[in-house]
Amino acid sequence: MKEHQIYLIGGGDDESGILTPDRRGDECCLSFLFRGKRIDASADDFFDAFCGIRHLLEADSLIPFCYGASLNVYPSRMSRQMASGTVAYVLTFGRSAETRVHIFDSGPDVTPASVANQKSFYADWVASLGPNNSFKPSPHQGGA
Repeated sequence: MKEHQIYLIGGGDDESGILTPDRRGDECCLSFLFRGKRIDASADDFFDAFCGIRHLLEADSLIPFCYGASLNVYPSRMSRQMASGTVAYVLTFGRSAETRVHIFDSGPDVTPASVANQKSFYADWVASLGPNNSFKPSPHQGGA
């Protein structure tokens, strides 16, 4: 699978690391190389594995600059199943999710956030759809 250069918020100027995804059977595995260190995480899908990497980076006050770590981006149940969690939706309060992004890509609309803040935004977005919405939240609520 393709390696991804991911910039880090909270680090030095233009600090980045290399994220390498891999599949081992049904397991989605990620390795992240930065500052001469390697951190690894695995889960049922790549979004949850990335949340594991993000938790470890948060201990160093670092947040990846990519859609997978953006406040208003979250995968649907279908994207977790069909794309192993590599595709997610950009969320807007009160509106159904329509715009899809690849979680390891970046763009000008990325709003870097902690895993906890992203999970909270997702819960608030689901609530903003109202009691009669047909949206069913993903059983994975916020990653590892």
